[in-house]
Amino acid sequence: MSKNIQIKLLISDAKIPQKQHSSDIGYDLSSIEEVKLPSKEVTLVHTGISISLPEGIAGFVLPRSGLATKHQITLINSPGLIDPGYTGEILVPLINHSNSDYLIDKHDRIAQLVLLSEEHVSFEVVDVLDDSKRSDKGFGSTG
Repeated sequence: MSKNIQIKLLISDAKIPQKQHSSDIGYDLSSIEEVKLPSKEVTLVHTGISISLPEGIAGFVLPRSGLATKHQITLINSPGLIDPGYTGEILVPLINHSNSDYLIDKHDRIAQLVLLSEEHVSFEVVDVLDDSKRSDKGFGSTG
C-alpha cells in the first residue's frame, strides 16, 4: 500500500528523496550545497526540503553506510526522528570522526530517510514477564 507524503522544495534544485533500488527501505537525502566537514566536528547539512508526515507516520534519518565505513562520517543523533507536525527543513547533523576534513558536494547523498508507521499500544504493568530464551542476559547475549 502506498501513501503520499507531501514535500516542499525550499530551493528549486533540491532533490526529492529517492530509493536507489526498488527493494530498498531507505530514501536517500541529498545536500543542497557544497560544505566542508571539518575533522572531529559536527556540521548541519541542509537538504532544501521539508515534508508533512501524516499522523501515525514517523521519519527516521539514518546514516549512509558508505560514508560511515569509507570516510568515518555519520549522524551525531542517529537516528534522528521527524514527528508528524514538524514541517521545517530536514537538516542532517553530520560528524566527521576522521582526522581529515571531508568535502560534501552539492547533491551528494548524505543520509537516508526511513518511514515507519506507528502502532498504537498501551502498557500493562505486570509483576512477572513471560520467560524467553534470552530473558535478561543483556548485551552480547545473542553471540
